[in-house]
Amino acid sequence: MRTKPILFLLVMVIPAVFLTACGKISPEADAPPALSAGQIYLYGERHGVQDVMEKQLELWGEYYRTSDMRHLFVELPYYTAEWLNIWMKSDGDGILDELYNDWAGAAIHIPYAKTFYRAIKTEYPETVFHGTDVGHQYNTSGKRFLEYLEDNGLTDSEQYLLAKETVGQGERYYQNASGLAYRVDKKTENFIREFDKLGGQSVMGIYGSAHTEFGLMAGQSFPTLAERLKERYGAAVHSETLSWLRTDVIIAGGKEYEASYFGEQDLTGFGIEFTSRAFWRLENAYDDFKDKAKTGDVLPYGNYPAPVETGQVFVIDYRRSDGSAVRMYYRSDGNTWQGLPATEEFSAD
Repeated sequence: MRTKPILFLLVMVIPAVFLTACGKISPEADAPPALSAGQIYLYGERHGVQDVMEKQLELWGEYYRTSDMRHLFVELPYYTAEWLNIWMKSDGDGILDELYNDWAGAAIHIPYAKTFYRAIKTEYPETVFHGTDVGHQYNTSGKRFLEYLEDNGLTDSEQYLLAKETVGQGERYYQNASGLAYRVDKKTENFIREFDKLGGQSVMGIYGSAHTEFGLMAGQSFPTLAERLKERYGAAVHSETLSWLRTDVIIAGGKEYEASYFGEQDLTGFGIEFTSRAFWRLENAYDDFKDKAKTGDVLPYGNYPAPVETGQVFVIDYRRSDGSAVRMYYRSDGNTWQGLPATEEFSAD
């Protein structure tokens, strides 16, 4: 079985779910609620969607201005958040540009991500970022941060210890395929560590909505980040989702299908013909295409900005720098590639 290696981008693409959650926020939602001591306000997102990020920015602005909140928890590694904190105090955008390049292939790698962080720096300059995820980009952002601390004589600092620990989490997660349960365990531990340092201050957190739903992770037997935080902090944990779903109509195989849109990823920086790719899931289409011939190309689940389940069909539009595009069709038959669950390309004709 062949694969397009450059399109296999197993990076920080974190699944989201579109389930009915307790207390979902709507686009017309009111301003955030009044704060009491030590509250945690989690907002679930579908990664890499500009409209969602704009709403997050609006919410953070409300908390920052009206409630004097300063601590923003993000689904990034510890050292990435520390880089952002250093960048917040710098004159230029060199650090942000490097981080953005490190994110290549991840759902966060969209041009608006820079706009989002620049707006925080300009409008809410006292913001402090807290990264609680495992060590994504440990061999780029993580390695560079450790070198920065070493160059500044900070190898005995808590920053260095935590950065090393986060790199180790990333190495285990990726190299040993430790799985989602390990990642959620560490994400929870890291969140608790950072929150408990704040001595009762309230925080806002931005995570994939798979992690902010209460109860069990979708399709899993272990609890979500939000559920584990609720077990520890009780009613101080609030969760709402911003994963509004756009639907389009796509014609495939001569038939119209409702298509759930999951956003576009930036592929620039890879030295290939494609500059971006956009994702749709064709609803109720699997039976129509399950017997179509496969091309031999595979795309592991980790590339998708949404959860993938057996029996689904996806449409991916790859765009070139000249503006032309190529459409590819993938389905999830429950097969694996090199031990990873993967979709397989097929001919829709």
